[in-house]
Amino acid sequence: MRVIGLAGWSGAGKTTLLTRLIPEFNRRGVRVSTIKHAHHAFDLDTPGKDSWAHRQAGASEVLISSAKRWALLHELRDEPELPLPELLAKLSPVDLVIVEGFKRDPHAKLEVYRAANGKPPLHPDDPSIVAIASDTAFPEAGRPVIGLDDVPAIADCLFANAQPLDAVLARAKEGL
Repeated sequence: MRVIGLAGWSGAGKTTLLTRLIPEFNRRGVRVSTIKHAHHAFDLDTPGKDSWAHRQAGASEVLISSAKRWALLHELRDEPELPLPELLAKLSPVDLVIVEGFKRDPHAKLEVYRAANGKPPLHPDDPSIVAIASDTAFPEAGRPVIGLDDVPAIADCLFANAQPLDAVLARAKEGL
């Protein structure tokens, strides 16, 4: 299993790019899983449904299963958020894991940058950014800059720079 991230400010187009990359990888025969970091409370369950009622009643975990999919909801209650290495360990093996968010973690990342966002680029201060997908040229970036719409080239870059899971876990452990 190999890991690569997409980093960028909110509104830069990370999710839009990711939804274009996944079909590209699937066409190439690459099995992809994703991890998405959310900065706010979110809910995958529907209020009033049995599984929702189980969580509201205080269940630590609720596993929902059907003939089409299964999902495990884990309530943190007052526990701290899990760090990325622990989340990666929960995934079933695939060829490539694309992490959206966790922009301050030390894994290899592609910065998604859109000038209209009005935010500063991340790459000058983050050595773990291996390339940039942008609508702006960065001639002094010191790493590849790929057009935001060049999905095949971005996919090539992501796959070439994805790190083995063991290396990501070791780097996170070292705090690099």
